[in-house]
Amino acid sequence: MPPPARGLTFPQGTALYVGAVLGSGAIALPALAARAAGPASLLAWLGLVLMSIPLAATFAALGSRFPDSGGVSTYVRRAFGANWAGLVGWCFYLTVPPAMAAAAIFAGSYVAAAAGGGTGTVLGTATALIATVTVANVFGLRVSGRLALGLTVVLALLLLTATLTALPHADADNLRPFAPHGWAAIGSAAALLVWSFSGWEAMTHLSGDFRRPERDIARTTSAAVVIVGTLYLAVATASILVLGPAAGESAAPLADLLARGIGGAGNTLGAILAVLLTLGVMNTYQAGAAKLGAALGRDAALPRWLAPGSAPGDVPVRSVLVLATLAGLALLAVAVFHHADPEPLVLLTTGAFTTVYVLGSAAAVRLLPRRSPGRLAAVISLIASLALLTTTGRYLLWPLLLAAACLLYLRRTAATENGRGNREATRSAPLPPRR
Repeated sequence: MPPPARGLTFPQGTALYVGAVLGSGAIALPALAARAAGPASLLAWLGLVLMSIPLAATFAALGSRFPDSGGVSTYVRRAFGANWAGLVGWCFYLTVPPAMAAAAIFAGSYVAAAAGGGTGTVLGTATALIATVTVANVFGLRVSGRLALGLTVVLALLLLTATLTALPHADADNLRPFAPHGWAAIGSAAALLVWSFSGWEAMTHLSGDFRRPERDIARTTSAAVVIVGTLYLAVATASILVLGPAAGESAAPLADLLARGIGGAGNTLGAILAVLLTLGVMNTYQAGAAKLGAALGRDAALPRWLAPGSAPGDVPVRSVLVLATLAGLALLAVAVFHHADPEPLVLLTTGAFTTVYVLGSAAAVRLLPRRSPGRLAAVISLIASLALLTTTGRYLLWPLLLAAACLLYLRRTAATENGRGNREATRSAPLPPRR
């Protein structure tokens, strides 16, 4: 099928890709990683950046070779069959809503720190963010691409401002002791940082919407890896060198960096930065997951009611609205049961997305040509993803539950389709001749 005449351009695709990865991780994870491993958390950041290179290259090779709105689910279907594809699709599609809610809560916490209002401000901001990205995606990828392009430019400038203005206050003594909790704590920090780097697979669901997927996907991936890796390492390093031991105790590390660099307006700019980052990541994840949901409906892995919008260039309005509803329910659940604490949502997301990375990399090893750069990247990313999977521990329960539910749904759907087919065959069979 030829690419759509009015699809994503290279700048829009890069903005969406950067927005998918460089999101709420820059808001909260520098503090959480520093709390887990101290200055040694910088090694965890570096390790995840290096892992991103083969992982992003793997998904770029798959997207260029097999552009389809099903993304990783389509690749796994080609490699291992419908059941495994359904599992990947369910893991991604049904994990995006709690991830959206968690990211929105992170941004709401920054707004509450700047404006006051406590939990009410947090939840009100989170609700407004979910509504904003839903409206953007209902209007289609062209609107979302332009929105993401503007947001990415602004957030990159603000991140650079936070880092560069705070670095004159850096103190090398803050690197000692380098590993206060032991070297094993680097693994714990890496497990937390998986949240920061979730997103390399998101653009595969939009691969069919590029104007020239065979050329622009590789260019987009390369640009995004450089931009995301540079900004993440800059922010993490500045947090350790400038904030010192307080980096692990800060609820708003970027706001603290801005306050050190430019003075009292740091909290306000930190809140603006948090909202912009969150809009970027939520915008791309909802756009990609909505296309996936439509593709799963098309393939009968989810109700066929979701199928409209799976074709390149079409807007999956029904799927967008389903995701928004589920995100709202996740937000309501943490508000009622966890006092707006997003930690349970983050942990659920980590286990599910790591599972998607493992299966997607395994599919790439099987599908990509031998001795090709993409297949080599897939082998490396599969090994790295399996290593990350061991760090998620008990939080793998969520993808296991999704796997069980997916298999039951697929079996029930298959039985229903077979029964309908048998009834139609019986109806259409000729009557026996009268004697």
